[in-house]
Amino acid sequence: MLSEMPVDLDRVSKEDRDKEILRVGLIAELDAVNLYEQLAAMAEREEIKQVLLDIAREEKTHVGEFQALLLKEDEEQVRELEHGRREVEEIEKGE
Repeated sequence: MLSEMPVDLDRVSKEDRDKEILRVGLIAELDAVNLYEQLAAMAEREEIKQVLLDIAREEKTHVGEFQALLLKEDEEQVRELEHGRREVEEIEKGE
């Protein structure tokens, strides 16, 4: 159900280790968002659903924290995110 560690951190160079740790953190938080939102969709009691959705929102905050740190560490990631944003805008213009 949940992702496994996608990379052996012992095999990552010291200069890239923090970036990889941040990416693993992102993956874990995204897994948590998916899990809590899926559980909320299955919950029968409204208060359980609302608590699960609240927790999912908190996990989304954690995604933002990891992403903010990663963007400070990885200039290429910043450029590629911007490139991706522009590609989506171009696709939307063509619709």
